[in-house]
Amino acid sequence: MTEPVEPIIRAQAVEKFYTQPDGNRIEVIAPVDLDIEPGKIITLLGPSGCGKSTLLRILTGLSQPSSGQVLWHDRPIASQTAGVAIVFQSFALFPWLTVLDNVEAPLEARGVAALERHKRALRILDTVGLDGFESAYPKELSGGMKQRVGFARALVVEPEVLFMDEPFSALDVLTAENLRNELMELWLSKKMPTSAIFIVTHNIEEAVLLADRVIVLGRNPARVRADFPVELEQPRDRKSLHFVELVDYIYKIMTQPELFLAAPVTGATTQKPVRQKYQMLPHARVGGIAGLLELLQDRGGKEYLHRLSEVLIMDAEDLLPIIEAAVLLGFATLKEGDLQITPEGARFAEADILTRKTLFRQAALNHVVILQQIDSILHAKADRSISEEFFYDILDEHFSQDEVERQFDTAMNWGRYAEIFDFDREAHRLVLAEPVGEPHPPTKTPVQS
Repeated sequence: MTEPVEPIIRAQAVEKFYTQPDGNRIEVIAPVDLDIEPGKIITLLGPSGCGKSTLLRILTGLSQPSSGQVLWHDRPIASQTAGVAIVFQSFALFPWLTVLDNVEAPLEARGVAALERHKRALRILDTVGLDGFESAYPKELSGGMKQRVGFARALVVEPEVLFMDEPFSALDVLTAENLRNELMELWLSKKMPTSAIFIVTHNIEEAVLLADRVIVLGRNPARVRADFPVELEQPRDRKSLHFVELVDYIYKIMTQPELFLAAPVTGATTQKPVRQKYQMLPHARVGGIAGLLELLQDRGGKEYLHRLSEVLIMDAEDLLPIIEAAVLLGFATLKEGDLQITPEGARFAEADILTRKTLFRQAALNHVVILQQIDSILHAKADRSISEEFFYDILDEHFSQDEVERQFDTAMNWGRYAEIFDFDREAHRLVLAEPVGEPHPPTKTPVQS
C-alpha cells in the first residue's frame, strides 16, 4: 500500500470575509480545506470574481485568512519564509530593466551575491528559451517572450511551489498553446527546480490538459464544488473519451450551480443530479440571452464555446452567465464545449417581440423555481400582490447578502419581461400581470427540497 504523501502546503478551514461598518460580514471564501502535494500540477477553476486569486494569495502567504490557517510543512506559513514564487497574468516586468536584470531582481532582493545571481539567471533564461535576449528590454519582446521572462523570474528563486495566476490568458491562442507545451516539457523532463505547480485558470481544456488534479470553486461565497484527479497520461489527447468526459463534467459544474455530480470515472455510471430548492440564477439580462440565441441560430444552431467568444470578442468566462441562463431556460444545451440551440430556443430566436415574451414566460415558469413561487403566491393572494421584502427574506436563507440583491434583480428582470408580474416602486410590491391577449398557463407547484 502506498504511503500517504505529506503536503507542502495545507489550508485548514481557511475563510475570507470583510466586516462592514454595520457589523455584517461579506463572505468571500467559505471555509476551505486544501492540500498541495509534491509532484503534482493542480489547477483551480471557477467563475469570474469567485475568489480564485484571493485564495491563491492566501496559500502563498501574501494575504492572511480571516479564520483558519495555512501550514507550510506543518508549520504556520506566517512564521517562516515559504519557498513560493508567482507568475502573473500581466507579466509584471520592470520596463526600465533588461531581461537579465528582471530575472536577477528577486535574487538581488534576497541578498544573493552578484556573480551567483548572474549565473543562475543565465542558466534559467537558457532553460526557458531566452538565450540571446539577456540585454533586451520588455518593450522589445512579444507577449509570449515577456511571459517566458515571467517564468524565468519565478523559477530562478527555485521555489518549492510555483503559483501561476492565469498565466496564458493575456496571450493569443497559438502562443498560449506553445507555452503550455513548453511548460509541460520542462515539468516532465524535471528541468524545473520546483516540486509542485498551482495554476489558477478559467480555461477548462487548459486545466484538463495540464493538471494532475482539478479543483472547481463555486461562488458567493467561494467553496469547493469539485476536487478530483486527472488520470490521463501525458501528452494528452483532446479527443480521447475520458478527456472529453472531464471537460463536459467541468462545464456542467461551472454552468449549472444547482448540480452536484461525481467526477466521471472510466466505466462508472454518472450520478443523477440533485437540484436545490432555489437555483443560483445566472446574472444575465433577457437581451443578452436573446442575442446569444439569435447568433447561435444564424450559425446553424450549434457552435463551439470558444468560437463564440472569438466572434463576440468576449472572454469565454464572460459568456458563461448568458450561456447558463439559456441552458437553465431550456433554450440551449451545452455538451463537450459545444453550445446547441434547442427547438424551443430556435422558436424564440425566430419569433416576433410578443411571441418571444410568451415563450420566455413558459420557459421561466417551467424551469425557474423562484419565478414559479412568485407566480403561485400572486395567484393565491386576494389582492394579487406581495411585498418585495417577502422574497428578500426567502432568498436570504439561501444566499449571501450581496447575492440576494443580484438574485432578486435577475428574477425581477426576467419576471417583468415575461409579464409574470409588475413592480409597484412606491409600494415596493410585486403585482400580478396578466399577459395581454394570452391566457394564463397552468402554474407549476414549486419544487420542494
